[in-house]
Amino acid sequence: MAHTASHRNKCQFARIVPLDSAMRANWGFTLIELLVVAVIITLISAVALLSLGVLGDDRNLQREVRRLSSLIELANDEAAIQGRDYGLEIMQSGYRFVEFDPWLNQWYEMIGDDFLRPRQIEEGLEFELFIEDHRVLLDANAAETDREENERALTDDYIPHILIMSSGDVSPFELRLSRPSDRAAVTLTMSLAGKLEIQGNDQEPF
Repeated sequence: MAHTASHRNKCQFARIVPLDSAMRANWGFTLIELLVVAVIITLISAVALLSLGVLGDDRNLQREVRRLSSLIELANDEAAIQGRDYGLEIMQSGYRFVEFDPWLNQWYEMIGDDFLRPRQIEEGLEFELFIEDHRVLLDANAAETDREENERALTDDYIPHILIMSSGDVSPFELRLSRPSDRAAVTLTMSLAGKLEIQGNDQEPF
């Protein structure tokens, strides 16, 4: 009987040891798996956040250009309805609309228009303007007015970069809004046919 009990205990002990070793090995493998999964999740999250940041920045470019495109269309409509001529002056980091007085043969700043008011673009972005395939040298600030004559009057030799005529005609141009830090860019083009088009880096229209 004693021999039988001892044999039974040994058998029980022999059965437990392999099970305990297997569980420890299984636990170790699970921990390694968890660490690998955690690293993968971290990498995926980092890539996703980076992608979202880039997409967000690209959306900022698109938003700025779409807004300007809408304002040009608005000015074009107002010019046709009111029989007035407008102009658009582009600066390195902003733009403003101006209006022409045919009686005085003078360009004037626009005052009191909530939509066609001067605007600055987001910091870190800059404009490049091309007219007839030639790059236009843009100033950092808007042209000054002739204060001695009129606070709104621009100098006699002033001509805006882009003309928006009462006839419905708009000067053809190519305006590129870029972010030099990563070379992202969006381009707004006015064709000879009077069509506005927005394109990204891949030259595909939005």
